[in-house]
Amino acid sequence: MAHPQGSRAPLEFGGPLGAAALMVLLPATMFHLLLVARSGPARLLGPPPYLPGPDVLWSPRVLLLWLTWLGLQAALYLLPARKVAEGLELKDKSRLRYPINGFQALVLTALLVGLAVSAGLPLGALPEMLVPLAFAATLTAFIFSFLLYLKALGVPPSALAPGGTSGNPIYDFFLGRELNPRICSFDFKYFCELRPGLIGWVLINLALLMQEAELRGSPSLAMWLVNGFQLLYVGDALWHEEAVLTTMDITHDGFGFMLAFGDLAWVPFTYSLQAQFLLHHPQPLGLPVASAICLINALGYYIFRRANSQKNTFRKNPSDPRVAGLETIPTATGRQLLVSGWWGMVRHPNYLGDLIMALAWSLPCGVSHLLPYFYFLYFTALLVHREARDEQQCLQKYGLAWQEYCQRVPYRILPYVY
Repeated sequence: MAHPQGSRAPLEFGGPLGAAALMVLLPATMFHLLLVARSGPARLLGPPPYLPGPDVLWSPRVLLLWLTWLGLQAALYLLPARKVAEGLELKDKSRLRYPINGFQALVLTALLVGLAVSAGLPLGALPEMLVPLAFAATLTAFIFSFLLYLKALGVPPSALAPGGTSGNPIYDFFLGRELNPRICSFDFKYFCELRPGLIGWVLINLALLMQEAELRGSPSLAMWLVNGFQLLYVGDALWHEEAVLTTMDITHDGFGFMLAFGDLAWVPFTYSLQAQFLLHHPQPLGLPVASAICLINALGYYIFRRANSQKNTFRKNPSDPRVAGLETIPTATGRQLLVSGWWGMVRHPNYLGDLIMALAWSLPCGVSHLLPYFYFLYFTALLVHREARDEQQCLQKYGLAWQEYCQRVPYRILPYVY
């Protein structure tokens, strides 16, 4: 199947029908998880305890709180950055500039939240607002995506994303038409990618920890582990923020509902699922088991960080002593493909590290429920699908060189298995 308006890239996600289904299924899944996590049985595949009505979903006060959060993160985005980086070359040969101040935003947010809590802000009440907050975030994602779609109608063809020009409004609304929508220097996709959702995720985790302390006298060891592991992950992402400029989200995907909903709603309200589960279903955890889980997370983080650092160092400067001795395959584009080091073990070693960490985040929740393992199961499916998309793009881009790389490195994510 091909795009009718000149773009010949194949339609993804099942085309318009699949895109329409995902725009219903993803929010429904998010609300299902939010409702089931606080229920007694906590069955991932069971029905939710109730269906929330308009009085539960809609709250002007919560909407104002959500918009204030977005405004705060936007203000922190506009502060002077420790560094300004250039993105990859665009179709018109230009390069956009991006502020590298995500970690600064995380630290300032932590300071502001700390001051607010010391002044009496009841952060422990936030978990009771998760359902209306998720509704506000979903509503924002739909409205924002519609405005982005309208904005993209007036931009030149060179500003459009490769996959968002099918001519089908549902599909293009979902995938996103414009590659880098901006107003002046404010880049909406880059802002949403790592700021409000990721920082919101750790804030929700902290609120859940504080509510558990209020209910039981102190946070559980399992809750501390989940908060610590996920804070490390978010802090790492924001510290290495510049690396996002070479990811598929920034370089290939348009900014539509897929990324807007994922960044603003899906990430903070589903990635905090383990902490939500632990608040309502406390799990005993001894030091020996906790130590083993910490080692699993450390292994995953080590693989994830080392593989990503090796790739980013090579992209910046192939002559860097840390990567100069690695074996490469030349391509017709002039770029080199790493075929040794971490990227000679499997084609996506960073995904392997990601999955090991995802498992470590779920293990503190015990093994009596499947629900806390939703993130691990979902993330496995996501990375396998993402890897397939990446393989197709690399084949189109590098041709025979990519085929040679695949022969040299036959395993995609897990050595000797996949």
